[in-house]
Amino acid sequence: MRQRTTFPEDMRCVVLIGIDFDGPSHEVGRGIAPLGKHSWGNYSARCGVPRHMDMLARHDIKGTFFIPGYDAERHPAIVEQIDRNGYEVAAHGYLHEAWELGVEEEEALLRKTDRILHDVVGKPVLGWRSPSGRKSDRTMAVLKSMGYIYDSSDKDYDRPYRLRFGQGQDDVIVELPNNTYSLDDFPFYKFSHTPPSEVLAQWKAEFDAIYGVDRFFVLSLHPRAGWGSGTPAHTRILSDLITYMKGHDGVRFMEYRAFAQWCQQHRDNLEEVSFA
Repeated sequence: MRQRTTFPEDMRCVVLIGIDFDGPSHEVGRGIAPLGKHSWGNYSARCGVPRHMDMLARHDIKGTFFIPGYDAERHPAIVEQIDRNGYEVAAHGYLHEAWELGVEEEEALLRKTDRILHDVVGKPVLGWRSPSGRKSDRTMAVLKSMGYIYDSSDKDYDRPYRLRFGQGQDDVIVELPNNTYSLDDFPFYKFSHTPPSEVLAQWKAEFDAIYGVDRFFVLSLHPRAGWGSGTPAHTRILSDLITYMKGHDGVRFMEYRAFAQWCQQHRDNLEEVSFA
């Protein structure tokens, strides 16, 4: 039975801030040594992530960090700090895989990253975002078998929904789609080299259009240097955007796992879509 996803009136607009760690794994996974002009990813752990955590703390809001397993191996202390400061740690591939994965290789990397993150933070990981956008029904089955409750990789809807990937009663996972075009820093800073002030104006316009209509605002960020939001001026416009959104009634800033749990508890509020 399909229906339009609905939120209660007191949840005027849900805001999810997802920060894709994307450290040196991004280069190493492509066979590039993360040195010199290719060292941007090292900025994440050293500057970008701490700056983002400080910003979230100043605003007293939650956020979710999607972390590749390799980056967690290289920088366990900063991943521990993310968790210790009360922010969610979620999975984002092992080497930010940009190549086609076979079934066995994909499962091995999914489970490897899950073990790494679990060992670092000492608690289960509940969510995943594909590092390259690739996924299949088999991907969802492996995630579900590891206890994951949500995925945030699809680009096909403006609201959360229940994604059915198999015929079994429990073959369902919460999908929290993310807009990697107008609500992602990557295309603005990597390709169009848009000034931060113009990015802020775009994101405010997106929020204004979403608030009170689709009521689900998902912002995808990267703490890298070069094309991320970890640098001082880029982080400042994020703070300005958060201040702007907080000025609206009924805005709830939530971490992904908390909102996914709300979706599980209110399953009748969500549309269900089949993977096929």
